[in-house]
Amino acid sequence: MRLRRAARVILVGAPGVGKGTQSERLLTRFPQLSAISSGDLLRHNVKNRTPLGIKVERTMKTGGLVSDDLILRLITNELGRRGWLFGGRPNLMTLSASSMGDGGSLEGADAFASSLDADPLAGASLSPQASEDPAASFLLDGFPRTATQAERLDGIVPINWVVSLQTPFSVIMQRISSRWVHEPSGRVYNTTFHAPKVPGFDDVTGERLVQRADDNEEVYRARFQKFQETSEPLLEHYAKKGVLWEVEGMSSDEISPKLHQEFERRFL
Repeated sequence: MRLRRAARVILVGAPGVGKGTQSERLLTRFPQLSAISSGDLLRHNVKNRTPLGIKVERTMKTGGLVSDDLILRLITNELGRRGWLFGGRPNLMTLSASSMGDGGSLEGADAFASSLDADPLAGASLSPQASEDPAASFLLDGFPRTATQAERLDGIVPINWVVSLQTPFSVIMQRISSRWVHEPSGRVYNTTFHAPKVPGFDDVTGERLVQRADDNEEVYRARFQKFQETSEPLLEHYAKKGVLWEVEGMSSDEISPKLHQEFERRFL
């Protein structure tokens, strides 16, 4: 299915609502839609020992949170790499360690301190061509999570569809409490709709499954409350811009057809 205009999409939903499932289904159904994940970009930069990756690694090792500024630079750099932005300057923060000529040492990264402190993409924005080009369509994952982050992103890339995925708390809680994981592979099972062939054991290796430490009601309630506190102003921000769409369902299979139909109505 060919898109008739660019889709710049964000999915918002509580932990366990099935955001990952809906993302995968959208990307499979609409091949012109590409994924941009802030988490993947972080891991890529850390692995390749870029100055930004080294700075992020330092922050994470000390238990700190990666700043909005660094995440935004990761995203804008990726958009710029794809040729979708104009303005700004080359981002030295994402040059590979090998191009720095010092093997990626911390001293080498410190030599780029001015690049880390300056904003290399200041003044950059979505190019007029990418603004409506279907080939410049993407699903942004992991950012923004707050209204403040959304406001900063607006200045560079105006998101044109925000989907709020809604499933009753009790349903999500049941889903999470029924979740079992094979830790070495990351395979996930659920005793209510995707149960292992042998209860408690992985289908492939036969090894024992475990439940994640945070897959319990007390921990999830805290995560859910935190999500509500940050998502309410985020959704209000996008509602005011006229790009928010809400969809409800008891399961991913119930939500997907509604989501696909609305996506096609807007972009096909």
